[in-house]
Parts: sequence; structure tokens; C-alpha cells
Amino acid sequence: MQTCRVRGKNLLQKKNIRMTKQRKVILEELRKQHTHPSADEVYRMVRHRLPRISLGTVYRNLEVLVQMGEIQKLELSGSLKRFDWDTNKHYHIRCVHCDRVDDAPIAPLNQLENELYGATVFEIIGHNLEFKGLCPECSENATPDHAG
Repeated sequence: MQTCRVRGKNLLQKKNIRMTKQRKVILEELRKQHTHPSADEVYRMVRHRLPRISLGTVYRNLEVLVQMGEIQKLELSGSLKRFDWDTNKHYHIRCVHCDRVDDAPIAPLNQLENELYGATVFEIIGHNLEFKGLCPECSENATPDHAG
């Protein structure tokens, strides 16, 4: 089984997509993060290095980097689209109050896909699992009506 990065490089070669300076800077800035920034947040980070880059260019290049397998797009419920440099299979926890997103510290549940394989006519290509809760800051500031 190929990794996302190998598939991304194969896609680059097949479609003749270059790793432009803008894409490289976006990728480098994303890899510095321990968060899962939105496109607007990535734009603000990248502007320090590329002051003339437009928001539209950042959006387009994020989508290309997703197609290349260099990053993943997180489309979590009730949240902005966010981007993650870690393309390995893993889960996320989203704060229902402030929309903060963290990696969930558990191993992927590959057994779910294995059990479903053969039990359906669908070809299983993956699954998404999102945990919801309150981040430490929101939990600390929550009123009794919003906690729990």
C-alpha cells in the first residue's frame, strides 16, 4: 500500500504539477503548527514570508496540496475547513464552543474497516471519526449550564 506522500509525488509527475515556491512556503508554515489552521489562518502565517500572496492563491494552493497528498483537509461538523500537515490516519477532537481542533491521542480503529469489508458491497476507502467536547480553556470558563 502506498503512502499519501508517495501517491502525491506520483500525482505530481502524472499531472506535471510543480512544487512552486508558494506551495513550499505554505507547506513549511503548516508543518510548523501544532494546530489545525483554517485557510485564513494559513494566509496570515504565509504573508510574513510572502507579503504579496493573495488569499485566493492560498486557498487554491491548499487544495492542490491536498490533491497531492501532502496535507489533509479536515471538514469537521460545525467548523471551518481546517488543514493538517499530518497525513497519517488519526482522529481529532473539536471544541464545540471555540472550534479548537486537536489530535485525539488514540490509535486509528482499523478493525472497523476490516469488519465492514466483505459485509457490504461498498469498497471501503476510509472513515472519519470526530470527538466533540470542551477544550481546557472553554471548560474552565463554562457556566454550569454549558458544562457536561
